[in-house]
Amino acid sequence: MIVARSLAEIAKDAGSVVTVGTFDGVHLAHQEILREVVNRARMNEGRSVVVTFEPHPKEVVGKKADPIHLLTTHEERIERVRKMNVDLLLVVDFTIEFSRLSAREFYREYVVEGVGVNEVVVGYDHMFGRDRSGGIDELVHMGREFNFSVSAVHPYRVDGEIVSSTRIRKALAGGEVEQAAKLLGYPFTISGAVVHGDGRGKQLGYPTANIEPDSARKIMPGRGVYLVGVLLRGEQRYGMMNIGLRPTVQQAGGTSLEVHIFGLGGDVYGEHAGITFLRKLRDEQKFASLEELTQQLDKDKEASLRYIAEFDKRQ
Repeated sequence: MIVARSLAEIAKDAGSVVTVGTFDGVHLAHQEILREVVNRARMNEGRSVVVTFEPHPKEVVGKKADPIHLLTTHEERIERVRKMNVDLLLVVDFTIEFSRLSAREFYREYVVEGVGVNEVVVGYDHMFGRDRSGGIDELVHMGREFNFSVSAVHPYRVDGEIVSSTRIRKALAGGEVEQAAKLLGYPFTISGAVVHGDGRGKQLGYPTANIEPDSARKIMPGRGVYLVGVLLRGEQRYGMMNIGLRPTVQQAGGTSLEVHIFGLGGDVYGEHAGITFLRKLRDEQKFASLEELTQQLDKDKEASLRYIAEFDKRQ
């Protein structure tokens, strides 16, 4: 897949099948759109093209009091699109100036005259242009004017409800990581550097790696203890991660991300870890003593090992 960051980097191809969107999460509904783009391009011996934006439009024109919580970083989004076998990904720099383009101006400059287009494929609720003023009806009208066809992909449903980034964010905020994975089509992940903590976990017999996420823009699952997969030094392991305020041992401070990695020995400070959320074990809670906390951690580990055996059997 070619990744371009300006129209100057690509050749115009009037046989292109194009879709436009932010595609945060590249979830199952997005994947359905991308699959349709790729299939239609192959049938017509054309080029499959995704036009997306960075940063996320809501970060530029949204309310500062209502920050965006992304499902994927820009780099993760690129890799997810790559896995769909798209030919070209055009990343448009989303600025205040760009946001002022009308729907027609955007499609004329970027899609028709820039990329080149034979067909546009969009989701059923596609909105675009300044203030998201353009919809599918306007897109069809532009297609007649500029000689391209328009196809709208039907809503994609799981458990009878439409899959959306909003629905996935809500699941993650509630700690429902298995539900989020069901809607994404893959387990939710975060990555970050291993940084120094206070060493409390080691004193309890459960040494932890404190994770500083690569992106502060990305959503975190709700507070609680989770069974996770951990990719560290090129090796895949399992572990237990706590996301929260550590109420038993910490009187003040912000949210911390600590993971106890099963079977790991040695110093991992400064390493980079990828965390895959598999199942929520329990909510975060405050214990009367460190002994009670340790007893609960023992139970968490027992539950984790049972779940790991289930996962390994299914693979």
